[in-house]
Amino acid sequence: MRALRRFTVRASLPEPLSALSTLATNLRWTWHPPTQELFASIDSRVWSEVGGDPLRLLSVVDAGKLEALARDEQFLLRLHALASDLERYVEGPRWYQRRQDEIAQRREHGATNDTPLPTSVAYFSMEFGVHEALPNYSGGLGILAGDHLKAASDLGVPLIAVGLLYRSGYFRQSLSLDGWQQEHYPSLDPRGLPLELLTEPSGLPLLVHVAMPGDRMLRAKIWRARVGRVPLLLLDSDVEQNDEDLRGVTDRLYGGDQNHRIRQEILAGIGGVRAVRTFCELTGHPQPEVFHTNEGHAGFLGLERIREYITNDGLDFDQALTAARAGAVFTTHTPVPAGIDRFPVDLVQHYFGAEQLVPGVNTQRILALGAEDNPGMFNMAHMGLRLAQRANGVSKLHGEVSRDMFRGLWPGFDATEVPIGSVTNGVHGPTWAATEMSKLLGASEADNHNSSLGLGSFQPVTDAGLWELRSTLRGRLVTEVRRRLRESWLQRGASALELGWTDSVFDPGVLTVGFARRVPTYKRLTLMLRDPERLRSLLLHPERPVQLVVAGKSHPADDGGKALIQQIVRYADDAGVRHRIVFLPDYDMSMARYLYWGCDVWLNNPMRPLEACGTSGMKAALNGGLNLSIRDGWWDELYDGSNGWAIPTADGVNDPIRRDDLEANALYELLGSQVAPLFYDRGEDGVPTRWMSMVRHTLASLGPVVQASRMVREYVETYYAPAAASAQNVVGEGFRGAKELSSYRHRLRASWTRVRVLDSDLVLGGSSVPVLGAPVIVRARVELAGLEPSEVDVQVVLGKVSNDSDELKDVVTAPMTYTGNGNYEAEVPLPHAGALGYTVRVLPRHGLLASPAELGRVVLAS
Repeated sequence: MRALRRFTVRASLPEPLSALSTLATNLRWTWHPPTQELFASIDSRVWSEVGGDPLRLLSVVDAGKLEALARDEQFLLRLHALASDLERYVEGPRWYQRRQDEIAQRREHGATNDTPLPTSVAYFSMEFGVHEALPNYSGGLGILAGDHLKAASDLGVPLIAVGLLYRSGYFRQSLSLDGWQQEHYPSLDPRGLPLELLTEPSGLPLLVHVAMPGDRMLRAKIWRARVGRVPLLLLDSDVEQNDEDLRGVTDRLYGGDQNHRIRQEILAGIGGVRAVRTFCELTGHPQPEVFHTNEGHAGFLGLERIREYITNDGLDFDQALTAARAGAVFTTHTPVPAGIDRFPVDLVQHYFGAEQLVPGVNTQRILALGAEDNPGMFNMAHMGLRLAQRANGVSKLHGEVSRDMFRGLWPGFDATEVPIGSVTNGVHGPTWAATEMSKLLGASEADNHNSSLGLGSFQPVTDAGLWELRSTLRGRLVTEVRRRLRESWLQRGASALELGWTDSVFDPGVLTVGFARRVPTYKRLTLMLRDPERLRSLLLHPERPVQLVVAGKSHPADDGGKALIQQIVRYADDAGVRHRIVFLPDYDMSMARYLYWGCDVWLNNPMRPLEACGTSGMKAALNGGLNLSIRDGWWDELYDGSNGWAIPTADGVNDPIRRDDLEANALYELLGSQVAPLFYDRGEDGVPTRWMSMVRHTLASLGPVVQASRMVREYVETYYAPAAASAQNVVGEGFRGAKELSSYRHRLRASWTRVRVLDSDLVLGGSSVPVLGAPVIVRARVELAGLEPSEVDVQVVLGKVSNDSDELKDVVTAPMTYTGNGNYEAEVPLPHAGALGYTVRVLPRHGLLASPAELGRVVLAS
């Protein structure tokens, strides 16, 4: 018989053990080994069977064992010590609070350069990968968001995180007998997860309400996960009062058609802001000053904030837009236009046209925020950028790619001037570094100003000791590979009697290469198969063999990605190589840890520059793994020639087949002639000294900078603090700043088409021959069309020009001084030798703008 419905009953703990519930429901245990060790000590066998999940452990462990532990004084001492430690961690001051105190003290002594830190920041993401015990993620975006929360907690950043709770999470992956990906959607009961339901004083669930077309209402419950100090609010549409189709809005992550998708994004953005307001009113948590949108999915949150200003504060749309933008940060993870969420304009009008969803916000203004070149489509990234005064990519290279990709929103500006910066992603060290590696290197929980792997005790570790640990971690991976491979074959329909060969798959002493990630085309899962025989020769080399572990999921609707997986699986099924190459299905965080711990080399071969960041190689580096990667994403800026290998790219080759052939050949060459020989070059003690030198250098050079704590500090100092200051400047004194800036924008709109540079000339200063560094004087006459000189910046722009083009390159800009009657002048040293050119331009100027390009307005001399 099948169960009609499933539900979870939590264990009833003896009163002396009540603190176990607190420890189990605060996800800090996921990166706190002492807490994990406490739960494992309750019953090590059950702990292993439940995958290291405390709540599941407490629900299935023998009640008699719990009763015995309730009388065990040693256990109770450990329990109370850990409970007290968690309380100190959650309540006590950390980096952020100490930084606030430092700034306050300096300001008391007259310092004005330090910007006060915000009292609260809201962080929105469509997925959060905190731990497999809360399966609310699909891939890198969610893992990054989870690491962001953990690092924010460790640093004391007052973050409130917001997302959706998916009743089936992301899919579980298995393989058919012929190697085709199959999807399975588990049914998750929130009461069996480390979550608590937010309720009214009456005990009824608190509900968020979002208007739907046809006078219908979408309701959502709010579940809270405790990620250390950070509350994570997850909205759940499985509410009895909802119509059946609306109950299913939060059924699956990235599932359904565009109609389903836009409902999810409306709930995440608009419902998410309402959930934050409700949570803060309920708990007394400060209302956020800054709203950070992690990718465009939750971008509708900006519309709800505009509605709040219009409804609650009586602002008009432009004033409300100014106020909302000031405190908004938008992070894009997308390096190609095809990766951006876009909806048909008709669909957006269907949900917003009646102006019931965000009352008072004009639908045509909403559509303008998402406008793109195709008038029939609404672009979520464009809306995110237009609704945020500050935006960033997720690596230096991705920042460059983003500035070029979105430059159309700032016409007339050079790509380098587009106001999109970058914060290179990081990973949460305590989560991803093996416990043994952390202990060996003296790592500790991120808290200090330089929170990272503690390399202070690194030098005394001998090569032999470090090599022994690396070999132990590799051996642990081999054991896990064998277990998972056997399970996979059983799922594919094989008999246990024919799977004896899985017991000898992989070798703990062989160079182990890992490749694990999502399977979109640009990541090139099958680049390693361009020359199957050459790969076979590397795997089976008699003196220097390589073993390769591959994992990854393709989106359920992506048959092309599934075909790539099938190619890998069929190759790995060959009896001649299956002991040296495996594909492991159902890639998730639990598998990932073994891969990052045990792989000697982490392979990444995307099509440059389509990898926004790609943090998996960072996690391997924290464990002494060496990267073998195309110079894309984070690796482009952090590769230094000694911490791994850069696969050469065939830049300028437009034929994708030819490019793949060239880059695959470079990959084979590096593996065969450099990587493998170095790994097997052993001294008399069996230790590969030169290899270990690279491992040491990787740990020392990358350990501090790939940390999520470094990333979050950058967000705090470069984005959150300035955004909070901007927000205060526009909302203070009865929204004086918002009204002034809105009025200024109206004046610009009325005058800008008539602003012109009437004429200009350049005069050599004191010499008839221009010499590098010599001053020149540039004069210009400008028609301001009613604007005041104080409301514009007039600049001279000098740069190189080529023989066949007057396009300026390597430009240098300098402000021009107003000399009266529309005249401007500047003295500028010549910045380059060779052929130069210049122009004059006019830009808006206002003290509340974050950059001269912010409004996308510029007048160039013609």
